Amino acid sequence: MWNSNRSLGELRALAVHHGIPWRAARLRSFYRSWVPAGGMAFDIGAWDGHRVRAWRLLGARVVAVEPREEFARLLHGLYDGDEGVTVVAQALDGCGKIVSERLLDDGARAPDPARRSGLPFRGARPAPPATDAATTTLDALIAREGRPDFVRLELDGAEPRALDGLGAPLAALCLAGMRPLPARALACLEGLERLGGYRYRVSAGERMRWLEDEPLDADGLRHWLERLPADGEAAAGDLYARLA
Repeated sequence: MWNSNRSLGELRALAVHHGIPWRAARLRSFYRSWVPAGGMAFDIGAWDGHRVRAWRLLGARVVAVEPREEFARLLHGLYDGDEGVTVVAQALDGCGKIVSERLLDDGARAPDPARRSGLPFRGARPAPPATDAATTTLDALIAREGRPDFVRLELDGAEPRALDGLGAPLAALCLAGMRPLPARALACLEGLERLGGYRYRVSAGERMRWLEDEPLDADGLRHWLERLPADGEAAAGDLYARLA
């Protein structure tokens, strides 16, 4: 499961997110009302899997989508043998900014083999490849894994495109790293409201602290976003939405 050849990025992620007990406890406390025990959560852009661990400890099954080779490998190592975690080494359609490539010896670029096959790993045993495409979609993931109770998306600006391809509303979701928050969040708001009426909250990113007193409807969120200072604490906040 563990080896001495971890990349610097993997080692740093392990130390920062997995090695501090109070951080894990805070994650569980924050997500308890969003990720139900016995439910299912998607972490799209799962990175080093620290949220995956928190959600598993809350009793949820987790689908972790991570296209970057080093972190898909890390996730598979961390959750090898856990039948409640599925690692999908694919990019979600619209998030090409985080799709990884590896350099060949001669300096040419070749696709990451995890990207090419789209291999989903469930526990210790790789599941059969679902597609030969380098990308998947939310609807394809839902068709394969079931409808989630909570979805977290961190797509480096491609969140509106991912939501545009969604055929039915999600019960609850988080759009993470919304920098600059007003513009990206307003674009996502249109896609969400097309699917159904939501109530919204904004947190200060990894600080996991709400920035407004009560959940807002769509009009309230628009008004709140339009009044945000460009360089304030919420400029890189996470937008949470729950179906009303």
